[in-house]
Amino acid sequence: MTRHLQGSLFDQADRLRLGPLDGIRRTRLGLGAWIDLLPGWLEGADTLFEQLAAEVPWRAERRTMYDHVVDVPRLLAFYGPHDALPHPVLAEARDALSAHYAAELGEPFTTAGLCHYRDGRDSVAWHGDRIGRGAREDTMVAILSVGAPRDLLLRPVGGGGTVRRPLGHGDLIVMGGSCQRTWKHCVPKSARAAGPRISVQFRPHGVR
Repeated sequence: MTRHLQGSLFDQADRLRLGPLDGIRRTRLGLGAWIDLLPGWLEGADTLFEQLAAEVPWRAERRTMYDHVVDVPRLLAFYGPHDALPHPVLAEARDALSAHYAAELGEPFTTAGLCHYRDGRDSVAWHGDRIGRGAREDTMVAILSVGAPRDLLLRPVGGGGTVRRPLGHGDLIVMGGSCQRTWKHCVPKSARAAGPRISVQFRPHGVR
């Protein structure tokens, strides 16, 4: 059963509004990888969560793992370069990120993948976004999180310490440099009560 979102006391805005990106802070992870973090970039994020949860045409997928077909433990949606995004503020966010990172990335963000984590049982396993150019080139993946916070974990591909960042209620994280090749990330299952969360992943063309 899908849990209902308990709104943040710090996000009671009546309308959706993106803040400036000049407050973003970079952490260098090593091996050429880095993350940028900006808590609360989207004001009114809980309102956006409710609209996306209700209106996006979510799909449930099944995949083969170890000779078994299993349910993917989250709901998914994908918007290509020519698709209209499900809310105008997401197009605004994509354009703002493209402008902010233009000199460093050298190209715009063009696609948006959405994941709906309905409760603590939903998750995504350790992985890097290495389908396409991310397997051989430095790139960026920007994630806007709305709904209840869930931990995003990162660790080096060859093993090492784990970096943990709780993301929700309009937080932004950008993974850049070699991050998709030299680090992995995941959203683990949570044994404690966890409210629903939606992540919006903006990527350049040819990166999945």
